[in-house]
Amino acid sequence: MQSTISITELANDVDEGLSSDPKYLNSKYFYDAIGSAIFQKIMHMPEYYLTDCELEIFNQQKKSIFQHLNLNDQAFDVVELGAGDGLKTKILLEYFLDQNPAIKYIPIDISDEAVINLEKDLRRELPNLNVEGKIGDYFGMMEALNEIDTSPKVIMFLGSNIGNFNHQKSIDFLSHLGEVMNANDNLILGFDLKKDPDIIMNAYNDPHGYTASFNLNLLRRINEELDGTFELLKYEHFEVYDPQTGTAKSYLISKTEQSVKIGALEKIIHFKKWEPVFMEMSQKYDEEMIQNLADEAGFEIIKNFTDDRQYFINSIWKPKQIG
Repeated sequence: MQSTISITELANDVDEGLSSDPKYLNSKYFYDAIGSAIFQKIMHMPEYYLTDCELEIFNQQKKSIFQHLNLNDQAFDVVELGAGDGLKTKILLEYFLDQNPAIKYIPIDISDEAVINLEKDLRRELPNLNVEGKIGDYFGMMEALNEIDTSPKVIMFLGSNIGNFNHQKSIDFLSHLGEVMNANDNLILGFDLKKDPDIIMNAYNDPHGYTASFNLNLLRRINEELDGTFELLKYEHFEVYDPQTGTAKSYLISKTEQSVKIGALEKIIHFKKWEPVFMEMSQKYDEEMIQNLADEAGFEIIKNFTDDRQYFINSIWKPKQIG
């Protein structure tokens, strides 16, 4: 089952990216059914420490997290942007439900299959939980957050997804989110911290080849949905990490000079030998960077929670009150 992203939207973004200099592709299109399945494999790799870190934080500090949300006995909604399989979120949901049965979980994901499977899992694992899944791009869903109902909201953006945006896009996204949040809403963000570069490279350039497959799958998707002629074996995945800025970047490199026809665009795209196509960034942070991000986006940090190795932070934010 495919996501609800339209062929026209995909075609326009692919056209824009591959017509640019340098070339790029939009990482939001990674998550069709096949891409989502590959990402589940990535999340369970021993090298991909991010999953284990958040699992540890939620398992060990769920009581403190709930207390710092300061919701008391109010009914509230948990809105998760980019929910995926909900693996980590289920830990908090189970605890929240024990504290207050009047909660509703609203997972939002671009993948139909992810939302449908998550709803099915939760009906089995947490049958008393009210679940209302929504399918779509969370940028487009933000405007509808306050139309869901008037209950306080705990909005979650986990897994260091915020790190997929550059600094300005992060500010724009968070500022916009703050505009649609109410004073009694909370935001829980995941931040991957700066650490030994080898640990980061092993997570994003894994020995199993899952990350390479994840990136190459977007070329397969273009072939399938836009009548493309990419030959996947003629491209290789390449990862770089700059420890000074804390930015990891993924590329696909054309191993030969070649031309690719994309029927839906009625275009032929030319690639030079060793020409890179930028696929995704993943920003790593320190606490000063997190504080600056909150300040610039108009939030106050309520509490930072970290794992024992201090690899990762889950941070509770609230919109700053004016006046």
